[in-house]
This record gives sequence, C-alpha cells and structure tokens, in this order.
Amino acid sequence: MAGHSKWANIKHRKGRADAAKGKVFSRITKEIISAVKQGDPDPKSNSRLRLAIEKAKAANMPNENIERNIKKASSADQADYFELTYELYGHGGVGIIAEVMTDNKNRISSEMRIATNKKGGSVAASGSVTFNFEQKGVIQVAKEGVDEDELFLQATEAGAEDFDSAEELFLITTPADQLYEVKKKLEGEGVKCEEVSLEQIPKIYVDCDEETSKKNMELIEWLENLDDVDSVFHNMAENG
Repeated sequence: MAGHSKWANIKHRKGRADAAKGKVFSRITKEIISAVKQGDPDPKSNSRLRLAIEKAKAANMPNENIERNIKKASSADQADYFELTYELYGHGGVGIIAEVMTDNKNRISSEMRIATNKKGGSVAASGSVTFNFEQKGVIQVAKEGVDEDELFLQATEAGAEDFDSAEELFLITTPADQLYEVKKKLEGEGVKCEEVSLEQIPKIYVDCDEETSKKNMELIEWLENLDDVDSVFHNMAENG
C-alpha cells in the first residue's frame, strides 16, 4: 500500500492486547445491559440485544457471562448506560475520537477536561473531527497456516470491501452494517476470525514530528486508561 497505513490504530492497540480484551468485554457487558434496559431480556424480540449477543460471541465471551449480564440488567438497581462520542484535537492538529459508554455523564465530562488539562489538546465541537473518519467493520485473521489468495477470494465472495495485511494478521474490511454477516460467511468456509470490531478509519492523516507524536501518544494512552472509554481512534500518521 502506498501512503499511510490505515491500520496504524489496530497495530497501536495490539501492543496492549490483554487490556484491549478487558475493554471489549466491558463494552459488550454495557451494551447487553443497556439493550435489556431499553427493550426486554428476550433476544428474539429485542434486535439490539441480539446484536450485542452476536458481538459477545464474536469476542469469545462465555455463555454464562452473557446470561449473567442479561439477568443483572433486569434488576431495578442496575444503572443504564449512555453511549457518547467525544471528539478532541490533539497536538499538531491531530483528530482523536473517544468512544464512551458510561452510567455518569458528568463524571466522563470531567475526566475529559482533566485529560486535556494534563496532556494537552482540547475537546472539539461535535462533527468537527468525525467528518474525517469513516466507520468500517474489520475482521482480523491470523496469517499462520492461511493461504492468502484463497482467503482473499473467500472474503470477496462474502462481501468484503478491502483486504490487506499488517504484521502477523490479514485484515478484512466490510461495510459497518455487514460486519457480522461477512464474519458468519467466512466462518462457514472454515476461516477462524481472531478479532471482529467496528473501527473509525481516517480519510486523511496528519504528519507529526517525533516530539508532537510523543505528546499525542501520551494523551491517547491517558484516554484509553479511563474506565468509561472503550475505544480511541486517531489520524496521526505512523512515524517511519
């Protein structure tokens, strides 16, 4: 591929795979609870809950965890969660998106202010950063033992938009609303999907010098460590 790799975000997060896994489970738990709170505990009649359960299974969440969360959500004592997107400007004009699911809007608003006070950058107006990103489905397949040409054909026939590789992974891009359908088709062909996610892919990247890149990474890592933040995306170009 010429130019900047659109997989910089994925590779960046790969370095903290265990932490990312915990975040994925936390996010799905919140989605299950919110779906039950706003609908009912039967996935047959609650399409939002059905999608959350699909995500849980794609992330290899145990069935007993799924059932426990559905039961927990039915309790009147369990708080509901709000889904929010924070847009920020980092250093050097880099755009940052933080996807949040929280039971306390005031707390996360305060934590965002603290993040920018400590690590620089600023919270941006709604739409001023997201216009430069496009949500896509991404399926990761380990390269080991996989024939690239055969996987490319399988992915294309399943409805994928793009096919690429990053280090030890093949990366299959889908329209956001067809992610789980494409995954199901691939698994029907015997393909093992390592990870399935919705990613915000930048349309334009921003080049930064080493010092600016370091400052941005400090801000991004601070945001990623906030309990209510599930995913952080940015359009900073990779150095090197």
